[in-house]
Amino acid sequence: MGVVALVVGATGLVGNLVVEELLKRDELDEVRILVRRQPEVTHPRLKAIIVDWDRLESYREAFFGVHMVYNCLGTTIKKAGSQQAFRKVDVEYVLKAAELAKQAGVQQFVAVSSVGANPKVRNFYLRTKGEMEERLAGMRFKGVHLFRPSLLLGDRPDRRFGEWAASVLMTSLDFAFRSPKLAPYRAIPARNVARAMVHIGMTNLPGHHVYTNEIIQVLGEAEATSTEGWYRNDFIGKLVTSAATA
Repeated sequence: MGVVALVVGATGLVGNLVVEELLKRDELDEVRILVRRQPEVTHPRLKAIIVDWDRLESYREAFFGVHMVYNCLGTTIKKAGSQQAFRKVDVEYVLKAAELAKQAGVQQFVAVSSVGANPKVRNFYLRTKGEMEERLAGMRFKGVHLFRPSLLLGDRPDRRFGEWAASVLMTSLDFAFRSPKLAPYRAIPARNVARAMVHIGMTNLPGHHVYTNEIIQVLGEAEATSTEGWYRNDFIGKLVTSAATA
C-alpha cells in the first residue's frame, strides 16, 4: 500500500475540511477516518472506520500502515456537559489515539490546539490544551506538529451562537488584527487551518514544531508543491520563515 493518512475527529469543522483537503492529494492512496457513524460523503480513497471512542484500543488495526495522523478532536464544555467530559475528549481520546499510532509505527502526528495553550495557566480550556500538547511532545514521534489557531471562521455542523457572534465581530475588525501585537488573535478561516495541517503532515518533517496563528495563515494560503509523492521540506521551510519575519 502507498501513502495513508488517518484523521481523528473527522466530522468537526476542521476535521471535515482536513478530509476534503487530503482527498485532493493524488499522493495519498487512502484516507482513513475514525467516526461514530457512517459519514454521508463517499470517495474511492476514503475509508470510514466506525469506532467506540471509549474502546479505541479495540481498533488498533486502523493505525497499521498509516504514515500521518491528523488529530482534530475537540469539543466545548457546554457540549460535553462538564469539565471532566471535556477533558476526556480533548486529552484522553487524543492521547489514546497517539499511543496507538506510536505503537503502529506512525511517523507524523499533527494536532489542532489553540492560541494561548499552556499547561500552567488558570484557564481550564487553555490548560487542557497545553496538557495535551505537552504529553504529545513527550511521545517522541518522528514529527509532532501542533497548530495553535485563533478563532475559527467557518460553518460548523453544530452552530454556536457565541462563536458566530464573535466571528462576525472579528471579521469586521480584521484590519485591526493585522498588526504584530494582535496578529496572534486574528480570526482565521478553518479552511486555512486544514490546508496548513495537510501541507505540514505531508512533508515528513522531523522534530517538534508549534505553528502560531500567523504561520498558519501563511501556510493555509499557499499552494501545494510536491516531489515524488512527498511535499518538499524546503517549500514549507520558506513559508514558515516568511511568516515568522512578516
